[in-house]
Amino acid sequence: MAVNLKKGQKVDLTKGNPGLSKIMVGLGWDVNRYDGGHDFDLDASAFLLGGNGKVANDSNFVFYSNPADPSGAVRYGGDNRTGAGEGDDETILVDLATVPANVEKIDFTVTIYDAAERRQNFGQVSNAYVRVVDESTGMELIRYDLEEDFSIETAIVVAEIYRHNGEWKFNAIGSGFQGGLEALCINFGVNVCRNSLTEEETYPVSSSFFQNTARLRRKIGA
Repeated sequence: MAVNLKKGQKVDLTKGNPGLSKIMVGLGWDVNRYDGGHDFDLDASAFLLGGNGKVANDSNFVFYSNPADPSGAVRYGGDNRTGAGEGDDETILVDLATVPANVEKIDFTVTIYDAAERRQNFGQVSNAYVRVVDESTGMELIRYDLEEDFSIETAIVVAEIYRHNGEWKFNAIGSGFQGGLEALCINFGVNVCRNSLTEEETYPVSSSFFQNTARLRRKIGA
């Protein structure tokens, strides 16, 4: 039976589940009645963070255009552009056993694509949740239903998993941001959002990542 959490609560993830390695983090939401003429395109992302709360490099930001970190431990499960249908709207897969040792925690976020231009925000979204599933058994281990009344926020840090005394724990965060994906990137130290840098300075990693993050710059308007 899944453990149901409220904002700010933490729970052991691996200590009570010996041998747990591969998990699926599912995120879902419903869009309220809306007549703005645009679909809601919500995107899930994951940030692999060090002890300082920042990414070690830009490739530790996993999203639709960079679907896996260099180790392959965290993988993006696909982009549902409308959120329509039953079940999880987007998923992120994590192999806890292969997460690099310098990654202390992984934050899971949801943002609204083109929110400013479309005049959309999380005040128009309801029934948002995150759940953790044991990928090997399909059993739901943890669920957090976001009951907060968001208004003008365009990005949410939904939850995180983090290391503690050799185990992994889960933290229900539910914190909203204004500024969408760009605000999250800046908060977590992703260079792709620093407009003052040239492209060569901003993308010191592989050419494929350069192409992917260039698409991100177009998407966030950077």
